[in-house]
Amino acid sequence: MRTFTHPITLHAASRDETEVVDALVDTGATCTAIPSPVLERLGIVRYRLVRLRLADGRLEEWALGRVMVELNGETDEIHRVFADPDGPAVIGAVTLEVFLPSVDPVQQRLVPVEGYSL
Repeated sequence: MRTFTHPITLHAASRDETEVVDALVDTGATCTAIPSPVLERLGIVRYRLVRLRLADGRLEEWALGRVMVELNGETDEIHRVFADPDGPAVIGAVTLEVFLPSVDPVQQRLVPVEGYSL
């Protein structure tokens, strides 16, 4: 699958401030990851640790934080991983499930779709 980036807007925890980040769309990543300096600048608080298996096979513990985000004009609170300061921002599968876009790797975009229920 071809990779591409998509803008995601992060909202500060306690003030009227936002930051737009171009994030790699990665359906193979469970969590959305944002470099820790960005989340710290916005006042996002770490609230628990999760164990994540990295692409190179290493197992690491990373901190999660809750943050309001906008994606394709929709806003919701999601959990974010405080990623390495020099690492890329990544939109993972959990965020994609929350916002219900389909990944179009040919046109390199996220397309809104209907969700399914029982």
